[in-house]
Amino acid sequence: MAESKKKKQYLTVGGVFFLLIVIPLSLMAFLIANGMFRLGDTIKARTVNVLDQKSQEEIKMRAINTADEVANFLMERKKDLLVATIIPATEAAYKQFIVENKKPLWVKIDGKIQQVLSPLYKEIALIDKNGNEQIKIVGGQAGKLVNVSNPTNTTYKTEDYFAKTKILNKGDVYVASVTGSYVDKAAFEKGQRFSGIIRFSTPVFSKDGFAGVISLAVDYRHLAKFTDQIIPTQSEHVFEADAKTGNYAFMVDNRGYVISHPNDYHIIGLDNAGNLVPALSEQNVAESTKKGVEVLDLNSLGFMDPNLQNIAKNAAAGKSGIITYKFAGNTKFVAYAPIKFYATNLIQPAGFGWIGMGVEVEKYNEAATKVSQNIQKEAKAWTATVILIIIVSMVILFFIMVLLMRGIGRSIEAEVPQGSEGDLSALNNDDDDDDK
Repeated sequence: MAESKKKKQYLTVGGVFFLLIVIPLSLMAFLIANGMFRLGDTIKARTVNVLDQKSQEEIKMRAINTADEVANFLMERKKDLLVATIIPATEAAYKQFIVENKKPLWVKIDGKIQQVLSPLYKEIALIDKNGNEQIKIVGGQAGKLVNVSNPTNTTYKTEDYFAKTKILNKGDVYVASVTGSYVDKAAFEKGQRFSGIIRFSTPVFSKDGFAGVISLAVDYRHLAKFTDQIIPTQSEHVFEADAKTGNYAFMVDNRGYVISHPNDYHIIGLDNAGNLVPALSEQNVAESTKKGVEVLDLNSLGFMDPNLQNIAKNAAAGKSGIITYKFAGNTKFVAYAPIKFYATNLIQPAGFGWIGMGVEVEKYNEAATKVSQNIQKEAKAWTATVILIIIVSMVILFFIMVLLMRGIGRSIEAEVPQGSEGDLSALNNDDDDDDK
């Protein structure tokens, strides 16, 4: 009976010890697990909004920075033109000018992408006051001299830069719109890309007054690279952005025409007769799309979504911002910023045009949701780890409790010799007899 009572005492001591440790530990585990679940849910709920706001602002800033880069590039070309007015008017000097003005371009040669130094200018020409070319370098070589006062004699058959330039004052610069032959969808899918120029021209004078015009034709590829190689949501540049991803940059001129786009068949161009290919409109969209002729003029795309016109209107007013719109059945937001480059014919606030950076909303939300799901998985993983640690701790504590119980038992046995319990009983009985 005494042995049974002693065991109960050991178990009571061990149980109290175990509970004193386990209860706080279990409560702590519950609070940690509950806190992690709540943290995971909170982060999950906030992730899309935080990322969405942050991403839109970052894309907007990137559009502004890219627009500034384009403006600086065009300003440098304007300076080069004015430099060309003071170099010796000789064929050798003009060839040297072309050779010295180069910038790197990414090109595909034999299926391999590589960077090459490429001339900034396809043409440089000195024209007399009657429109007769005196010197012309095309592709680094002397070109055939013609009278450019007649637009049909110009490179693209309809250029009127001579007439627009000869009426300007000294130092003024005329900048023509991007000019090149149109590339339709079928040709684009076969690998053809838009190729063209941006022509800069300025008058030159002698002591007798107006003496002629100097013209520089900038290789269009040096302009297009500012947007063609950008993915708005990533910092790395690419060789060619893919419009199918819905995540790309583009450029629009001050008329509202797209002049740079991953799908070159959206870029305004000339037909074989030198006339502008008509842009998509509500009247011709079905027929033009069927033919693969899909020139985009933002000012005439209101039938697709009114916000497309609003973007063009705001950018033409010199504003930057973000607008959501529908295009080809997809919801997109576009960050836009004006290209603040001005010339005699490119006046404020519209200037040269604007940069657009579009992201497809559905695909963006898909990416944001994936991030939030990863966060939730991390929270669950940490919670599982905490629970496992608690369980292992309890097991270890149980064994410690058992060891302590044995130790306590041995200590008591050492202090109270075997059989002494009987003597104590006898003493208790004697006391009882005395009382009687």
